[in-house]
Amino acid sequence: MIIKEWNAIKKGQLAPVYLLYGEEEYLLHETKQLLIQHVISEEEMDFNFSLHDLADEASIETAIEDAESFPFMGEKRLVFIEGAMYYTAEKKKETKHPTEMLEAYLQSPAPYTVLVIHVPAEKLDERKKITKLTKKNAAVIEAKKLTVNDIKGWIKSKVADHRMQIEDAAVEKLTMLAGTNLFMLAGEIEKLALYADGSEVITYDDVVLLTPKSVENNVFDLIEFTLNGRTAQAIELYHDLIRQKEEPLKLLALLSGQFRLIYQVKNMSGKGFSQQQIASRLKVHPFRVKLAAQHASRLSADHLKTIMLELAECDLSLKSSSGRKEMILEMFLTKLPAITR
Repeated sequence: MIIKEWNAIKKGQLAPVYLLYGEEEYLLHETKQLLIQHVISEEEMDFNFSLHDLADEASIETAIEDAESFPFMGEKRLVFIEGAMYYTAEKKKETKHPTEMLEAYLQSPAPYTVLVIHVPAEKLDERKKITKLTKKNAAVIEAKKLTVNDIKGWIKSKVADHRMQIEDAAVEKLTMLAGTNLFMLAGEIEKLALYADGSEVITYDDVVLLTPKSVENNVFDLIEFTLNGRTAQAIELYHDLIRQKEEPLKLLALLSGQFRLIYQVKNMSGKGFSQQQIASRLKVHPFRVKLAAQHASRLSADHLKTIMLELAECDLSLKSSSGRKEMILEMFLTKLPAITR
């Protein structure tokens, strides 16, 4: 994680240039917000903050001129460069943003400016001169997708920001209900902290009371109920989702995606791949792989093939039927326990 870099920013230990990249958008967003909070005051925003989006016709030259300008009525300037795709291997017919001025600036950055360069990509092209030069002269922050354990640690850290603690069981339940999207989790933590105001601990019961289930988690429960022979509960939950205006076709797509993942996890586990390796190869979060593995251990490959064929039939029926489409998926849920015996 990037806690070390965040702590340095909070202490005012600022680098003259930051290079931000990676796939976890929330961590990039948080880093930018921290820099705004700790580099300039709110009153200085109009004078000493500027943003240059290269994807929206802004130019490197203007951004560097901004960075070289002295701050007005303050000690620091904060300059953001967004959309810096020339750090990647992405090929374009023509280079709209020559980097000579930036290269010169990196070798002698203005001491009164914090320049933040954001590359909206998972990886940098390490072969490029501009990448090598920036990594040598800037603080590089990579926002990686968090592991399951990292997310649990992150939740505790966010709760600690509210001068509170959270029970381990509550952390586990929160990730089960809200998933692994950090933006969503941050919103749920804010809500839980407000509810528990005056208390020192967010409890398991608090999480159950206040955190709504995502549609994906409801689909997970549909599978769990049917595989355990609790068909009545599965149908009741399905009816609840229909009453909440969830489309049968959307629910079918989520069910198909989950069973496809279960099949892939079972197949790859049998070949000796670890859950982390499976997550990396399939480009899904390790938490989803962990949940899929629980179901994979209870289903044979033949069961899963039959289920996928049934789901394909449902898909065809839903797209061609003009009748009560919700009944098609309900019939599948009713049949599922018999398929898996």
